[in-house]
Amino acid sequence: RDGEDLVRQLRRIGVQTSTQWPPAAQLPGPVDAIFFLLDGDLKKSMPWRTGDQPAAIAIVEYENPTILKALIDSNAHAVLVRPIRPSGVLSTLLLALSQKGYETRLNAKVAKLEETLKTRREIEKATRILMGLKNISENDAYQLIRRQATAKRVSISVIASSIIRATEMLDGLRLDGDG
Repeated sequence: RDGEDLVRQLRRIGVQTSTQWPPAAQLPGPVDAIFFLLDGDLKKSMPWRTGDQPAAIAIVEYENPTILKALIDSNAHAVLVRPIRPSGVLSTLLLALSQKGYETRLNAKVAKLEETLKTRREIEKATRILMGLKNISENDAYQLIRRQATAKRVSISVIASSIIRATEMLDGLRLDGDG
């Protein structure tokens, strides 16, 4: 009954809906939000759960430590409590979509920062390699990498990666030659 009331309210506010019971192992096509009954068993409640899931709205019947733990573990973006009342559906849906959008933006920023950190580490490593090979200061080594990047019209990280790969290759040749 709650499921029918929920679908009816969603359609009333203009949301395209489809229902699936029992929950499928995979979500059908692109989905913006999903409502799911959370009964404490995440594998049963959310078999479709993957790394990149849509806005997830948990439906819970009662609050006890097991359900609350499952709610936290589900990474739900919002919650509806049974019995479902029409007055909370739209605000819950909007909250979930907003939280999912915020989460997506944060994940993109984290990925960009991780890439920036990786690039900086490579540049530092290449700088240290040049300092050792050419017996120059850190600033001179960095400026050398920068000039090469400018001359070749590539990013500094490309030059740094090339220096690291070339050094690793030469180190590999030395090891092969020693044996």
